[in-house]
Amino acid sequence: MEPESKTIRLHALAERAAVCRACALCETRTQVVFGDGNPEAPLMIVGEGPGMNEDATGRPFVGRAGQLLDACLKESGITRKHVYITNVVRCRPTLQEGASIRNRPPSAEEIHACSSWLQQTIEIVQPLVILCLGAPAASAIIHKGFKMTQERGQWFATPFASHAMAAWHPAYILRQHGEVFEAARRDLVHDIEAARLKVIQARREPQTSLFDGVE
Repeated sequence: MEPESKTIRLHALAERAAVCRACALCETRTQVVFGDGNPEAPLMIVGEGPGMNEDATGRPFVGRAGQLLDACLKESGITRKHVYITNVVRCRPTLQEGASIRNRPPSAEEIHACSSWLQQTIEIVQPLVILCLGAPAASAIIHKGFKMTQERGQWFATPFASHAMAAWHPAYILRQHGEVFEAARRDLVHDIEAARLKVIQARREPQTSLFDGVE
């Protein structure tokens, strides 16, 4: 019997995640936003969590931040066919303000509750390189308390992939204006290009099993 493909394994994992009730986000979500892209991709992009558009469609990075990410990927010659995209939490974290509901960063407890889904996803995809978008993703993948302003753009060895780096989250970039926006956008394009080149380098390196030594 041939081993199950990554696509089949991810589909089975997503079905189990769809009924997850490990944290209170299950009470307010429309649906679990699992992942998107190519399961065979050597590059995985990990963001923070789904927003309103993602919660509605079930796909990560489909709103304004996703459009910016797609544009920056394109500038490096990359499309979603070349990457697998997911988030550290799979349900939308929200904050009620009067009659309005807005996005908020996931809490440490929510990230911990969702960590098993992230780890199992990485175990299946087995990326050579992980690009973390924003501090919550970098803190989950690279090290706790990650400082974006000091450590963005640096490469780290992690239990999840031999090469991991953090870049600005597209949602953060969209909150900037003028030259600050343009500079942050250029940083993201640069970091995506660096990740693409790191994949080329990593393919020449001896590969070890992911999660060796991870309890």
